[in-house]
Amino acid sequence: MPQNPISPAIRDAARLSVAPMMDWTDRYCRGFHRLLSRRALLFTEMVTAPAIIHGPRDRLLGKETAEHPVALQIGGSDPAELARATALAAPFGYDEINLNVGCPSDRVQSGCFGAVLMKTPDLVADCVRAMIAESPVEVTVKCRIGVDDQDPEQVLPDFLSRMRDAGVSRVTVHARKAWLQGLSPKDNREIPPLDYPLVHRMKRAFPDLHLSINGGIQPGMVADQLAHMDGVMVGRAAYHQPWDVLGDADALWGQTAPFAEPAQAAEAMRPQLAAWLAEGARIHQITRHMLGLFHGRAGARLWRRVLSEGAHKAQSPAEGLALYDAALDQVRNAVEPA
Repeated sequence: MPQNPISPAIRDAARLSVAPMMDWTDRYCRGFHRLLSRRALLFTEMVTAPAIIHGPRDRLLGKETAEHPVALQIGGSDPAELARATALAAPFGYDEINLNVGCPSDRVQSGCFGAVLMKTPDLVADCVRAMIAESPVEVTVKCRIGVDDQDPEQVLPDFLSRMRDAGVSRVTVHARKAWLQGLSPKDNREIPPLDYPLVHRMKRAFPDLHLSINGGIQPGMVADQLAHMDGVMVGRAAYHQPWDVLGDADALWGQTAPFAEPAQAAEAMRPQLAAWLAEGARIHQITRHMLGLFHGRAGARLWRRVLSEGAHKAQSPAEGLALYDAALDQVRNAVEPA
């Protein structure tokens, strides 16, 4: 069996991670989230193995040094393709390579990967063995508790056992089934019931595995989940309420937060935003990931409105920065929560 490299530092970072989210966790989102937390593990969007092999790798896999620790999530179901993609991704210097066995989207199912792979654990085992053989960093898996009519009480422990036998020692479990027929990807994130106790039992049954829990995690739930699990992965809440999830996240590692309140973070983000605009980014590409920064706080509605309504009018870097400053001024002048 190939050796799966293990980094204690990345395992430590995985105490709290931000989930890979298609169309959301791009380089601008990750740069913003890294500003809020020095320690949390960040993930790319899922990139398919064929895209890595045949597509514009610099655009798909490019990242910045400041993003670390950061993991690359790959989608695929062909061991040879995944091995090739892993080897091609290696020079980009990600801290972890993660195989997607959890996404229920139509695009993923049509490629016969993602959550549908829960039905073929032996194939998943072959995939991760092939990836481990080509990876200089740890290969991990993100999965569901089952799909369709599978019994999670039987399927999940069998799946975890097979992953362990294939050399995987770190798995993130989304604590919902995926229904591949009849539910949209959005519904699959909300309708199937969460089963946290099952995932907690898996940690007790597999004490040698590093297991993180994902699915429906809200601000304020992380510490409680860490009483049962090695790590917690937060998805939509980290995106829509970034300050509430990440603003004080570094306390999990005994460190003080980089900022005392979200307006300080917004001010600190300005130089990075200016640099990205100078490289050719449009203001909307960046600020769309920041709309929830002031969630539940004074000026939140005005912040969202100024950035959303004015983004299409800002054609130059100077206009983009002026729009950002105007939105931040609205927050500074606000007195009522919105």
